[in-house]
Amino acid sequence: MANALYKKIQTFYDDSSGLWEQIWGEHMHHGYYGADGRQRKNRRQAQIDLIDECLTWAEATQADDILDCGCGIGGSTLELASRFGARVVGITLSPVQAQRATERAQVANLVGDEPPSARFQVADALNTPFADQSFDLVWSMESGEHMPDKVAFLQECYRLLKPGGKLLMATWCHRPNQSLAGPLTWVEQQQLNWIYRVYGLPYVIALPDYEAIAQNCGFSSLRSADWSLAVAPFWDEVIASALTPEGLIGLVKAGPGTLQGALALAPMRQGLQSGLIRYGLLCAVR
Repeated sequence: MANALYKKIQTFYDDSSGLWEQIWGEHMHHGYYGADGRQRKNRRQAQIDLIDECLTWAEATQADDILDCGCGIGGSTLELASRFGARVVGITLSPVQAQRATERAQVANLVGDEPPSARFQVADALNTPFADQSFDLVWSMESGEHMPDKVAFLQECYRLLKPGGKLLMATWCHRPNQSLAGPLTWVEQQQLNWIYRVYGLPYVIALPDYEAIAQNCGFSSLRSADWSLAVAPFWDEVIASALTPEGLIGLVKAGPGTLQGALALAPMRQGLQSGLIRYGLLCAVR
């Protein structure tokens, strides 16, 4: 099952990453539009601001060795390497993404053994090829939702971190089951199932569930936050860009998987508006 899922994720990003870069640039994640989501700004600036805000929120100010889990085409990886003057490794399931990220690192003069540097490879985030206690910071920007085993993922993050190192993740979640709304309804589950199929997601969990898993893994100093409002305008921006002539032509050329992803934009937007889908942050220390 994991192999089939990984192949679906790989194919989706192999096919869609070029179009995303053409229209949106190097950052394959949400943007930050202020705590209440009402700040109007350039969409690419909003994506850079999200990195800024995440690092500030997590009080991540220093790191020599960083792992970027789910690095895309290297947007966050290169940003982290430059900001921290660090050695950063980015991993992805997509060979197309790894190759493009490497090309971008070469253009940015961020290659070699001496920091700041960035290198990229195809690897499974649940079973990475790195030694115990290799990193000061594990960064997971919107990749946790793709993990077929959330427990195994956080266990691997814990293994890879040096004592005192930080995990900082931002991920899609669903609303808490223990809220006043109660367990997920049949209709909510069907909406999630459709999004899972389109985006190659095994399942998502609630933010409190991530906290419980992290605590059981041995992490301390846990912090979490719901930034759903702050990132909500992102989906309006993506839908608008998809409906441009450039976007429509690109979607047709990119193939059926990418086109299906575009068709899921409206349900994702509706899910955020209804509160079913949440954008959660988790910070924890080994």
